[in-house]
Parts: sequence; structure tokens; C-alpha cells
Amino acid sequence: MTPMTTSKEIVILEEESVTLPKGFKAGGIHCGIKRKKLDLGYIVSEVPAVAAGVYTTNIFQAAPLLVTQESIAKENKVQAILVNSGNANACTGEQGLLDAFEMQKEFAYELGIMEHLVAVTSTGVIGELLPMDKLNAGIKQILQPEYENAANFKQAILTTDTCIKQIAVQVKIDGKTVSIGGAAKGSGMIHPNMATMLGFVTTDANIAYDDLLLALKEITNQTFNMITVDGDTSTNDMVLVMANGMAENNQLTKDHPDWDLFVDGFKVVCESLAKKIAKDGEGATKLIEVQVNGAYGSDAARAVGKAIISSNLVKTAIYGTDPNWGRIVSAIGYSGVPVEPNAIKVAIGPFLVFENGLPSPIVEEEVKEYLELETIQIFVELNQGKYSATAWGCDLTYDYVKINASYRT
Repeated sequence: MTPMTTSKEIVILEEESVTLPKGFKAGGIHCGIKRKKLDLGYIVSEVPAVAAGVYTTNIFQAAPLLVTQESIAKENKVQAILVNSGNANACTGEQGLLDAFEMQKEFAYELGIMEHLVAVTSTGVIGELLPMDKLNAGIKQILQPEYENAANFKQAILTTDTCIKQIAVQVKIDGKTVSIGGAAKGSGMIHPNMATMLGFVTTDANIAYDDLLLALKEITNQTFNMITVDGDTSTNDMVLVMANGMAENNQLTKDHPDWDLFVDGFKVVCESLAKKIAKDGEGATKLIEVQVNGAYGSDAARAVGKAIISSNLVKTAIYGTDPNWGRIVSAIGYSGVPVEPNAIKVAIGPFLVFENGLPSPIVEEEVKEYLELETIQIFVELNQGKYSATAWGCDLTYDYVKINASYRT
């Protein structure tokens, strides 16, 4: 694929991912947690990397998240990430925590590094213990050359996903080419303040920990935390970023002249992954994008966007190509944001459907034809201020019920 270059000198590489940055490798294997598909994957850096993470707000945080947070806290670095799919290792008590530490210990041994330099994460069915005999056998084999392949990693992290999610970008910092790569999984149980969603970002940038964490949190709030599939926030969600410094740029901080360019590139990666997760919602046929403008604050703009994108009535209307703008207006009204109804404008694609507290005249068949597209945009103007936000979701279909009614069987 030909690279795309944005006006901000960000080169976008849609077919690259976590191994584009210097010094990173990845791979995956089938170890037997799933019947046939790859179910154990890794990312490894040649050198310890500055690491930062954001995690699910679900009170029932899975054991791997606890282990990973504790490990990163030791020196704000990791050198490897080990991921299994098919089993979440969540709600598994003391044994689940011991198993997560064992995963970490065994992979660290194979790599010849300190245990706290390994982050671990899991995704899949909640409430079942990991089959540690199968997992440990897989760990002993996974670093063999035949399993080293970024495509294997991206497949190994999936559950009900129908496709891989990947992207990479490159920017110039201090005359050096800095790469940022990403891969993610997520299809159902998606409603972040993180969701069963895992995101992995690698970069060869030299960057200070505090600034990397700040950038990750701010970008997550604008991207991963602005998607929803079904309103359920998982026990296992996390986004991890590793920065190994091998691009050899001068250390990035907020005061660096190229800081904004790096952050813009980082955001391109996260926003792309977030949108791909939303589009791949279980049973989904359409990506829905809601743009909210004219809010009195950024939190208000995000709240309105998330209310609309989370509405099952809006989602089913989009699936049925029904231009029922009343459902959109209703969601704005219960978003918790004080609004002036007569000041709001709502458009479905290019069609203004609501203004001055009243419906706008439309040719319904034209709007229905627009709603047949794979990407649907909804525009909301609140006319209260200067803040904006964008949220992403998907339609709600019969297949979503079928997939989740038989998830464990």
C-alpha cells in the first residue's frame, strides 16, 4: 500500500503495526486455550522501554492488569508483553493472580530478563482458571523463529473480532525518523473508560515517562474512551505503550519543539484503532460517527457524543435505515449536559433534521438512502461554546444477540 502523508508531515502506513519501530519484534502461537486459532502472542523490545498504561475502570480488574500495573510501577519500564486470548483470567481469585505471575515469570525466564520487565494481559471468558500446562508449554515454544511474525501476534490477541486492527505512522523529530505502531483487539463488551479492548502501541521515540503517560491519558480520552459497541465495560481492558528510544532523537518532553507532531502521530494511531474496534462491533454492519460542536466544555461535548453513540434506540434505527432523529434528540436530553433545546441543530449526514426545537423538512427516502452507507455521520451543534468531541460506535443487529447468546458454547 502506498503511504499516505498528512498535512502535518505524518506518514500513515495502514499495513504496518507494532514491529515498524526499531528494535521491536512480535509473534504468536496456538497453545491450546482455543480449539484451533492462535491464542498466545508477544511483543518484545531489544532493550527495556519506557512504558505507560491505562486500565479499565471496572472494579473487577482481572489478575493480569494487577500484575502489569505493579510491574510498571517498579521503574516505569517493560521489555516485553505477553498476551493470551480465550480466557480472561478474571474473577479467578488468588489462584488467578498466582497464574498471572507465573505467566510473567516463565516468559521472563525464556527471554533472560527480570520478571517485572514483562507485562501480561488476557482476554476471553471470565471466571475460568487458565490452563497453565498448555500456556507454559506455549511460552517455551513461542520465541522459536517460525512463530516470530507480527501477523501472528495480531491474530493471537483476537476473540470475537472478525478482523485484525493495525496501523503505524512515521514522523521526523530532530531529523530522525520516529515510528509509532499499534495493534488492538475488541469487538464486543466495548464501552470504555476502557472495554474488552486491548491496545498495544510501540514507538522507538526517546521520551520521558511522565510526558508519555500524560500523552497516553489525554489521547485515550479522545479516542479509545470515545467508542462504544454495547455499553458494557470489561474487566480486562488496557492500553499499553512502550517507547524504547532506539530512534535516538533528543528526549521528547512537552517543551520539545516537535512535541505536538509526536502527539498528533500518536493520536492518529489510537484514533484509527478505536474506529476499527467500533466498526468491528459484534454483528455490526455500519460505523457511526457522532460529531458534537459548540459545547461549553470538552467534557460536555464528550458526554453528549457518548450518550448518542450508546443509545440502543439510535443504534437500531441506524441498522434499520430509519431516520428517526427523535432518538438522537432524546439521547442529548438525557446526557446530563444542560442544553437549550431551541438552540440545537442535528443533522444526519448532509441532511438537517432538527432545528429551533422543531423537525426540519426532509425527503425521508433520501435520508434512508444515506443510511444504507457503511459509515454514518451524525452532527450536533449545541451553540453553547467552542468545544467539540467525536464519538464512534456501530449499529445494533440481530447477529449481536446471536454471538453473545452463545459466547461460551
